[in-house]
Amino acid sequence: MRILKLLFILFFGFYQEVIVSQEKLNSNQAFEQYQNISQLMNTSFPEDEIRTFQRMSFSQSELEIYLSQHFQRMDLLNRIEGRHILKLEAYIHSGNWFNLVDFPKESIKSFQNFFKYYKEHESDLSSEDRKSYNVMRFLAHGIIAENYARLGQLENAKKEHHINIAFTKTHNDIYYNSAINNFGLFYYWHKKDLDSALIYFKEAYDLTRIKYSKHFLLGSIQDNIADIYYDQKNYVKAQALYASNFKFYQEVKDESTMAIDIPRLISAGAQLVSTSLYLNQIEKAANTFEDLEDIVMRQDQAKLLSAESRLNYLKSKEQLLYSQNKSDQAYTILKYITKFSDSLQKVSSIANAKWQNEFNTITVDRVALNFKLEQLKKETKIKSQRAQLWIVGTTSIAFIILLILLYFNRKQRHINSKNKQLIAEQNLENSLLKVNKLDQEIKSKQRDLSDFAINLIENQKWALTLATKLEAYRQANDSDKPEQLRNLELVVKNKITFDEDTTLFFERLDKLSDAFYSELMTNYPNLSKNEIRLCSLIRLKIDSRSIATLQNITTASLNTSRYRLRKKLDLADDVNLDDFILSL
Repeated sequence: MRILKLLFILFFGFYQEVIVSQEKLNSNQAFEQYQNISQLMNTSFPEDEIRTFQRMSFSQSELEIYLSQHFQRMDLLNRIEGRHILKLEAYIHSGNWFNLVDFPKESIKSFQNFFKYYKEHESDLSSEDRKSYNVMRFLAHGIIAENYARLGQLENAKKEHHINIAFTKTHNDIYYNSAINNFGLFYYWHKKDLDSALIYFKEAYDLTRIKYSKHFLLGSIQDNIADIYYDQKNYVKAQALYASNFKFYQEVKDESTMAIDIPRLISAGAQLVSTSLYLNQIEKAANTFEDLEDIVMRQDQAKLLSAESRLNYLKSKEQLLYSQNKSDQAYTILKYITKFSDSLQKVSSIANAKWQNEFNTITVDRVALNFKLEQLKKETKIKSQRAQLWIVGTTSIAFIILLILLYFNRKQRHINSKNKQLIAEQNLENSLLKVNKLDQEIKSKQRDLSDFAINLIENQKWALTLATKLEAYRQANDSDKPEQLRNLELVVKNKITFDEDTTLFFERLDKLSDAFYSELMTNYPNLSKNEIRLCSLIRLKIDSRSIATLQNITTASLNTSRYRLRKKLDLADDVNLDDFILSL
């Protein structure tokens, strides 16, 4: 199937090349079309309006139209010669738009195209133009790093932050401080490394406080440091910074909008209330809340209060009421917060579901491919190519079919060969198992024969002892013969009684040790019956002399049996046999 897919791609690529080669736009025509499409896009979504960069501005149909027009413009850029500023601005707009509507992969691609084109044509730009793009290059590196982090590619994000810090350091301006602060945010948000984040925040803070004490960035860095202290439960230090920021945001305007940043101001006030309550400074928290409430009421009357700011305000109010023992009022606020948060979450979930379905890699690729196919249809004369395409198609299909047949034929031969090999290996394995089984049986019989030989030798020794006593009886005096005869009878009776008692003892031992025998035979199938009995006698803590007597062997023979048993149990030299058997 991989061969089939590859051939299809090659065939489709050839099809595109054949058609595209018939007719191409020149640079002026491509530029004219680019302007026409830009006018259409600006009619519904002007590039200088914030709503163009917000998800909720687009319906499903508007999104698909905008994407189609966007890719048409980007495709036309490759045919426009010169006009470097136009191309750079197009890549910047594309990267920013994809970033703000939460599509990080495409944003990264667009900004990478921007850097690639800038590097290729930097010498064609004037010094003034190059200088004007310094800020954009700083912002682009930062956006790429953040998008890598959002995608979970933390190493790529870290590398991009290092590139940005090195780039901004050469210019020795506020953007170098901002790049260091952004690196701290990377450790704080994505690495969850508070100590490393604090190091970079403090470095950025020290640099900014010296040269840019009234710059808006200083408040942002102070807020980041305060958040670290807050997370570390160092509420005293966090409170001081939040208090400083609450005052800072009332006095300092955002350099880009030249207006007070109300969301940050409300956030700083809410955080100051929270830390004051953690420090049990209820009166101070109440005074801060009065100032905060005044700000919120003014924004609410002007209908400028954002949902996030409203939530921050309500949460601080609920915390203050609870600290003032106004539980009923606090509970009422908490229920409203929960309801409000749920409604925001629901709206966000619906929007995310819509964009997740519409705005993913497959959708973008499909729109781009549809545009390319449509463009190919408009640029060429299909009828004049039918014969050529039919020949190419027929030849390709025949070639594909031949390759498929060869592939399946080779695959079948491979399967047959593998099956034969498996059968041969199975037969060999079965033969080895049979040989091993026969070898084990032979060894077991040899062990039983060895035990039998030992018993036979012991019986022969007893018989010699008996013969010696009989000889002594024959040569004894008539007066001593009755006494020796009684001793001889006693030896014989003891032998008979010992054999009977020993047999009865081992029968009872086998019954009581049935479970122990099963475990031994399972774990050590090579043990003989006498060796298993020896294990049971050791388990009963019977001394070696008694065990030799019970088995009707000498102590030396018993030591030999114990040595063979250690070998079969595969015991190390430093392992005591008796302790090992008792541990089973």
